[in-house]
Amino acid sequence: MANENSKSLWQKLRSPSVSYSLLTLLGGGFIAGIIFWGGFNTAMEATNTLEFCITCHEMRDNVYQEYKKTIHYSNRTGVRAVCSDCHVPKDWIHKMQRKIQASQEVWGKLTGDIDTKEKFESHRLELATHEWERMKNSNSRECRNCHSFDGMDLKIQDKSAQKKHAMAAEPGSGKSCIDCHKGIAHNLPKGAEE
Repeated sequence: MANENSKSLWQKLRSPSVSYSLLTLLGGGFIAGIIFWGGFNTAMEATNTLEFCITCHEMRDNVYQEYKKTIHYSNRTGVRAVCSDCHVPKDWIHKMQRKIQASQEVWGKLTGDIDTKEKFESHRLELATHEWERMKNSNSRECRNCHSFDGMDLKIQDKSAQKKHAMAAEPGSGKSCIDCHKGIAHNLPKGAEE
């Protein structure tokens, strides 16, 4: 009897109407998956734009104003690093981890923890410390997307930079860009060590 039931199930699955329904379901699921994935990636990339980052006044009125005075914003070559270049990893797994972390920052906005310049400044050292730790833990991965020791011409750097970059380039040095370059795109918070 079990054999008869399984045969009848197999026969039912082989019927044209069921086969068509399964193919339609699979095809529809595939197309829906592509649309979802495309929409998801489009949304992720939209949140990586400078325009998106400065839609909240906490960023626009504070760190964006500082950033506009730096070499990452305006320089002789016209190459501009935007917020996501420094704060969002390029590879998918680390990007998703960073986006999840950033949701905590959105929570700070929604709850009003940083909605005034005074509140922002009172949390600034803590926020910067988290970001510096993230950068240190990734060996300044986002810095290295644009800057590499191989690409540096140490001869045209000042003596101090030559020495520090040569030491940092040594394998096992444990040095990362953020060790020396805190405050490169934003003002250092009060109480921060340079």
